[in-house]
Amino acid sequence: MKILDDLISTLDMNTRVKDIRIGIFHSAVFTRNCGLAATLPHDALLQHHEREAMVKDCGYLRSKSIDNLVSMAYSESLLEAAVGMATINSLLQIDESGCTNMNAAELIAKKGAGKKIAIVGHFPFIPRLRSLAKEVWVIEKNPQEGDLSEDRSETYIPQADVVGITGTAITNHTMGHILGLCNPKAYVVILGDTAPLSPVLFDHGIDAISGTKVTDTELALRCISEGATYRQIKGVIKLIMTNNKPD
Repeated sequence: MKILDDLISTLDMNTRVKDIRIGIFHSAVFTRNCGLAATLPHDALLQHHEREAMVKDCGYLRSKSIDNLVSMAYSESLLEAAVGMATINSLLQIDESGCTNMNAAELIAKKGAGKKIAIVGHFPFIPRLRSLAKEVWVIEKNPQEGDLSEDRSETYIPQADVVGITGTAITNHTMGHILGLCNPKAYVVILGDTAPLSPVLFDHGIDAISGTKVTDTELALRCISEGATYRQIKGVIKLIMTNNKPD
């Protein structure tokens, strides 16, 4: 997966693993910084029936080298891939001066007003978008009422003026396919705590990254361990990094 290859090639892995937490909704890895990633519990549990173990070497992950943990992002096991993505995010040196302290809902609403929006992944702000956009198509692996199944991606994503893509599309290795469906003129946003706040993503046609930076590692790790959902994770700030593409 080229986006992963390019992202990993920029990382300084000269550090050590201090802690790893795999919660029901999110994973966290503490190396140079603390990085997060969604664990995709529904899909991971479905996978569990198809494989002996969702995570190999449980109890010994902290003894692995950084490059071994990073390489888990390529794993077909969603839980292992989440650990890999959290490790990648923990190694990023995020320049806050190049970011805006806002959330993806605000950005997508601003860019998508009166336009056609496709969102890959079901997010709480969808009703707000429906009130201001010309069209809103939600494409979801596990569809809720009003969502479209992922096999409709090829029909709707190319029509969208604005595309929001969950960062977990990197975890489940579908990001390359989804980006390939986007209209070259579309404004593309990657969002969620899995989304790496790295300008490398701009080389792949992405215009904005809405990600998370941990500011209080102890508190964030405790929240992850106690089953926090994304909205419940404390000790973090939400940042947006943009490629400054003109409208």
